Amino acid sequence: MYAIIETGGKQYKVAEGDKIKVEKLAADPGETVLLDKVLFVSKDDGVVAGTPLVAGAKATAKVLEHGKGEKIIVFKYKAKSNYRRKRGHRQPYTELAIEKIEL
Repeated sequence: MYAIIETGGKQYKVAEGDKIKVEKLAADPGETVLLDKVLFVSKDDGVVAGTPLVAGAKATAKVLEHGKGEKIIVFKYKAKSNYRRKRGHRQPYTELAIEKIEL
């Protein structure tokens, strides 16, 4: 069984036992979070697609840790005008372990 959930403006395909990195959530490590924006569920006996959400479906996940992603370099440049700006960015994330998908 797997599901497609939405959190932080992005969609993730998850199954029980998966570990995913999502946009930072306001939850402490060790807490359980409820992901109730389920768009699609695939079971052994068929699939259920939401319009736009599947009614009554939810996924529970445990917060493993918070962290920062890989550094990306943002470099702005304009030719012939001596304009250069170099900035770095590390996106914060929350790592989740999917415990259960309910329909």
